[in-house]
Amino acid sequence: MFVDVAKIHLKAGKGGDGAVAFRREKYEPSGGPDGGDGGDGGSIILQADEGIRTLMDFRYKRSYKAENGENGRNKKQYGKKGQDLILKVPVGTIVKDAETGKVIADIKEHNQQVLIVKGGKGGRGNAKFATPTRRAPRFAEPGRKGEERTVILELKLLADVGLVGFPNVGKSTILSILSDAKPKIANYHFTTLKPNLGVVRIDDEQSFVIADIPGLIEGAHKGAGLGLDFLRHVERTRVLVHVLDASGLEGRNPIEDFYKINDELFKYNEKLKEKKQIIVANKMDLPSSKEWLVKIKEEFEPKGYEVYPISAATREGIDRLKYAMWEMVKRIETNYETFDEEIDITVEEPKEDPIIVKKENGKFIVEGSFVERLLYSINFDDLESVRYFQKVIRDKGIVDKLIELGIEESDSVFICGHEFEFFQ
Repeated sequence: MFVDVAKIHLKAGKGGDGAVAFRREKYEPSGGPDGGDGGDGGSIILQADEGIRTLMDFRYKRSYKAENGENGRNKKQYGKKGQDLILKVPVGTIVKDAETGKVIADIKEHNQQVLIVKGGKGGRGNAKFATPTRRAPRFAEPGRKGEERTVILELKLLADVGLVGFPNVGKSTILSILSDAKPKIANYHFTTLKPNLGVVRIDDEQSFVIADIPGLIEGAHKGAGLGLDFLRHVERTRVLVHVLDASGLEGRNPIEDFYKINDELFKYNEKLKEKKQIIVANKMDLPSSKEWLVKIKEEFEPKGYEVYPISAATREGIDRLKYAMWEMVKRIETNYETFDEEIDITVEEPKEDPIIVKKENGKFIVEGSFVERLLYSINFDDLESVRYFQKVIRDKGIVDKLIELGIEESDSVFICGHEFEFFQ
């Protein structure tokens, strides 16, 4: 099975906590604060690898977590940084934020790296909180949580040439002849259940990538048949080669088939109209194809299309088609643009939750990730630590806000679920 869409959950590592420690060296019984900072948490990075063709690995594992940073230690030793987690994805992978649907990365070059979730910052040790008036702080800062995000990986094949057409017109056979690809071939509809890629060699250092896009049917742009699963693979090809069954033996009209397929393509994405197309009249070894070829040329050549009669069965006309593809690929500048959405890179530093001060059902409540971290870092058995806590909540405007809400002496205030008595 070809897996080209995967939804995975990514969690960066938490920063290590700062240490509370004091120097206990010989002859220095009153040594100062000595706690080191915690290490930063590991981030998660996506890296393109041209050796990977599918997102199959992400089908079996859907949750990934980077390493946490180590806690700080005494003697002002910093904790070790958490190791980054590098996940390898195919070239051509688009990364979307699952919550907003925005594209946050377009990975289209080999070894390209994109940071998706950033590790949390390590907390400061108590040595960083020493001041001339606070010489022995008995508190430290906890590490911040790492960023967490659910993303959707979507693979769009980076092929130069895409073979399109109804099922059973000979696309897979043409691919197998032109390249080293070995697609499944049989005489029934929907033989190809995944896009097959092959490399077509022209000469030394001259080659191009060709993709056999699975057969489309009417209604594909609405999801009929294998529709939407594979229409996305057409978007990044530079040239479309429209393969027609010129024999008409299945009761189909190859001219009508051309317009029906294009209608599906353009309804899916109007910008596909801008792509160059050449027409291949296949199965010319069959007697009925001669008559249809005349009609196909009369219909399309006046409209600027080049028509190449071939027989995949006998290989007649294959070399001429190969070099025609190559000449067209050379003339078109490589542009692996994502046509269906505007790139919006939204990866950034984890944002601090706002401090919430409110009165609800007669209770005064203070919440927020900053306050939670502050609370976690305080040693309430130590007077200096408590004074630091009081100073910070005043500096952040929390006390002023509580007064605005009507708090009075001895009223209870709930800070991140912990009850405190309010004093001015």
